[in-house]
Amino acid sequence: MTKKILITGGVAGGATAAARIRRLDEHAEIILLERGEYISFANCGLPYYIGGAIKKRDDLLVTTAEDFTARYAIDIRPFSEVTAIFPDEKTVEIRHVKTGTVYRETYDHLILSPGAAPLKPPIDGIDDERIFTLRNIPDTDRIKTFVDTRSPKSAVVVGGGFIGLEMAENLAHRGIKVTIVEMADQVMTPIDYEMAHLVHSHLKRKNVTLFLNNGVKRFLPKPEGIGVETKEGNVILCDMVLFSAGVRPENKLAMDAGLTVGERGCIAVNDALQTSDPLIYAVGDAIETRDFITGAATMIPLAGPANKQGRIAADNVTGRRTPFKGALGTAVAKVFDLTVASTGKNEKSLKSQNVPYKKSYTTSGSHASYYPGSESMSIKLLFSPSNGKILGAQIVGGKGVDKRIDVIATAIRGGLTVYDLEELELAYAPPYSSAKDPVNVAGFVAANILKGDVETVYPEDLHRLDSSNHVIVDLRTPFEVKHFGALKNAVNIPVDDLRTRLSELDRNKTYVLYCAVGLRGYIAYRILTQHGFKAKNLSGGMTLCGHCGDLLA
Repeated sequence: MTKKILITGGVAGGATAAARIRRLDEHAEIILLERGEYISFANCGLPYYIGGAIKKRDDLLVTTAEDFTARYAIDIRPFSEVTAIFPDEKTVEIRHVKTGTVYRETYDHLILSPGAAPLKPPIDGIDDERIFTLRNIPDTDRIKTFVDTRSPKSAVVVGGGFIGLEMAENLAHRGIKVTIVEMADQVMTPIDYEMAHLVHSHLKRKNVTLFLNNGVKRFLPKPEGIGVETKEGNVILCDMVLFSAGVRPENKLAMDAGLTVGERGCIAVNDALQTSDPLIYAVGDAIETRDFITGAATMIPLAGPANKQGRIAADNVTGRRTPFKGALGTAVAKVFDLTVASTGKNEKSLKSQNVPYKKSYTTSGSHASYYPGSESMSIKLLFSPSNGKILGAQIVGGKGVDKRIDVIATAIRGGLTVYDLEELELAYAPPYSSAKDPVNVAGFVAANILKGDVETVYPEDLHRLDSSNHVIVDLRTPFEVKHFGALKNAVNIPVDDLRTRLSELDRNKTYVLYCAVGLRGYIAYRILTQHGFKAKNLSGGMTLCGHCGDLLA
C-alpha cells in the first residue's frame, strides 16, 4: 500500500527526511510543505554572505524546489504554511501564504520540522526597521540591502551566541564599528567562563566593545540612529541593531494539536522521533532531544543533529527501526582569527546536574613548533573521576581546533576515557601536528591527575589559599615575568634553577607552582614532591589566569 507522508518545513530536518524517504521508498507519496520560498538553504552561511566572504547569493541555496523535485519526485509546495493539525482525522490545514487560499490534506504519516524562531521580546522600540533578526534568506536580504545602501558606521549586536559573534565579525569586515551587549557574564555560553575570557580578549583586540552582564532595557529610535539603553543605564547610539538573543522552538502547531511539549517548550519525542501521536514525527530545532551523556532532556538547535534526525525519522516512517541516541551538541565557530569549539558537557551543566567530574587544561601548538605557522590552542577537558570517561571538552585557539574537537567528540561517542586519549594514534607530519598531538597531551595531563602523578589547583582556588602556609612560585624566566605579567606575591624561581635552590624552600609550606601553560609546573611538581616538599600545579598556567584580574600583579 502506498504511504502518504507530509513534511512541514524544509531545510536541514525536513528536506533531509524527504530525500531519505524517497531513497528508501520509490512509491511513497511525499509532500513537502514550506511556508517560505526556499526549501533548502545554508543557514550557517548567512552571516558570511552579509560580510562578503560568500560572494554569490545563489551559493546559499543548497538546492531549489525544481531541482529537488526532478531528482526525488517529491511534491514540493513553497509558500504553504500548515496552520492546524487534526490528528483524529489525519489531516492538516494549509494556507497559501501569497493567495490566502486554505485547504486540507490527508496523511498516513506527518513529519514536523518547524525549526526555531529568534527571540523577539516585547522591548520598547524593537519594531524599528533598523533592528534586524537573522533566520532565513529574506532576513539576510534585508540586512545586506541595509548595509549596502545605507553604509552604517556602527552596529549593536544583542547576544553573544554563535550567530551574534559571527555577525559581529562579518559586520566588522564591512567596516562597521561593533558593540556586543550580552545579558550573561560571557559570550558563547556552551563554553565555560575562563575559556570565554580568551574570546573576550580577542574581541577587544579586534576593536569590538563588550557590555557583559548587561541586557537591553529599551530601544530609543531617533532620526540619527538608534539608542540602545541597557539595564545598567548605558545608552549606545548606533546605526543598526542585530538582535540575536537566542531562539525559541516553533511549537504552536504541536501544542494546538494536543501533542506533548516538554519543560523548555520543545516538542517531546521518543527515540524513534515520534511525538505523543505515533503517526506524527518531529525533528530539528523544535524538538526536545536527549543529552547523549546524561540522558537528560535538552534543546540543541544545531544543523548537524537536525540532519541526522531527518534521516532517522525517514527510516522509522518507512519501517526501518532506527533509534536516535541523543546529541552531544558539538559545535564550532569562527570569531575573527580565533576558532571556538565545544562538545559534550561544560562545567556549569555538570555542576547544576550534580555530575562528579575532574578537569584539566592544556595548551599546545597546532603542529610542530619548528614548522612555520604553528598556532596555539587551549583545551579544557572534563572527565569522570572514577573511570576517566570523557564528559566534555572546549577548545579555543587558531588552526586545527576543529580537527581536535572532532576527535574528542568521536571519543565520547565511543565511550572512551582519558587513558584512551593517551594512546590514540593520530596522523602526524610537521605541517599538521606533533608526534604528541594536542589530544594526546590532553589525555596525558588528565591521566596524570587521576593517577595521582600531580595535584592541581585552579585559578578560582587561588583566592582561598592561606598565605601563611602557601607560597606561589613563578617558574618562568625573568624575561617572561617582566614582559608578560605575573601573579601577586609570587616568588620567581625559573624551573631550570629549581634543583639548585631547594635549600631556599621551607618543607612546612605548600608550593603553588605556575608557568605559562602548566608544563613547567608539572615538571617542578615532580621535582619537589620527590624531594619531600608539598606542592600543587596551577592547571593551565598564566594563559588561563587572564580573567583573574585581581590576582595579577
